[in-house]
Amino acid sequence: MHDDLTTALARPLSGEVHPQVAAHLAQMAAMNPPPIEALTPEQVRVGFGMQMKMTAGPATPLAVVRELSVPAPGAPIKARLYRPSADGVLPGLVFFHGGGWVIGDLDSHDDLCRDLAAQAQCAVLAVDYRLAPEHCFPAAAEDAIAAADWVAANATSLGIDPARLAVGGDSAGGNLAAVAALAARDAGRPLAAQLLIYPVTDLSRLDGESYRSCAEGYGLTAGAMTWFRGHYLADVAAAQDWRVSPLRASDLGRLPPALVVTAEFDVLRSEGEAYAKRLADAGVPTRLARYDGMIHGFASMAGVLDVGRQVRSDMAQWLRGVLAAR
Repeated sequence: MHDDLTTALARPLSGEVHPQVAAHLAQMAAMNPPPIEALTPEQVRVGFGMQMKMTAGPATPLAVVRELSVPAPGAPIKARLYRPSADGVLPGLVFFHGGGWVIGDLDSHDDLCRDLAAQAQCAVLAVDYRLAPEHCFPAAAEDAIAAADWVAANATSLGIDPARLAVGGDSAGGNLAAVAALAARDAGRPLAAQLLIYPVTDLSRLDGESYRSCAEGYGLTAGAMTWFRGHYLADVAAAQDWRVSPLRASDLGRLPPALVVTAEFDVLRSEGEAYAKRLADAGVPTRLARYDGMIHGFASMAGVLDVGRQVRSDMAQWLRGVLAAR
């Protein structure tokens, strides 16, 4: 990983897909799946679940894996608590899964949450927020904010140190983590850290260098992002709202330390790195980790990508350091 943001941003792209990624993409292409844009949300959910099982790593055993219910604005939502030890007070991570606010659930990211809990030695509470199009914006954002609030208020009963509480997530979940961090700051109860894994930070444009260079052929496509936005937002004008596009928030100061993970061959790379730069410019301690040769979702591919396992270790090491320092 690259500690210096300026160095990380200036580092040239490798221009080469990792051989294991190339093999994975070839396998996916051989299956000749229809584009997401041609499918219904229900069809995509089934396919996504199957794909996540194909690429997941082994389920790391933990002392505690417990189903919970968390109050939220619409109705109680499901959550899952992971703890590497049954006793003691641990740092905490509220985790939001990816899937474009349309797909994904607690099971799709179970192995990732288990590894983060085990390797970072922290409690992880994964949140099953409401999905679109059944529940369009602001449902997911409201659930994310409510879940982070609830964990902070109930930290003692969960065996979590409220002073060492982080938020995190991947893709759409990274977006929700950034939103939850902003909301916590504005409510006067700032969090300890934010782990943003190839996050969506600006749904208002769907362009930029990585949208042009990685539009097709690397898993997540530019067309798929348009499809996700169309289901998440009942009105595209809502993309200007910071709860949809945190890159458009007027003030990113006074936020918790951030690790922003990006992948070289990902349509979301440019906006993730733009968010990291804005955080750093606002005085937020920010680390940017761009992984050469990788594609969107690689952190969930520990079963087929060596770098998928490595990034989990890297993220856990960062969490342990930033949460232990408080």
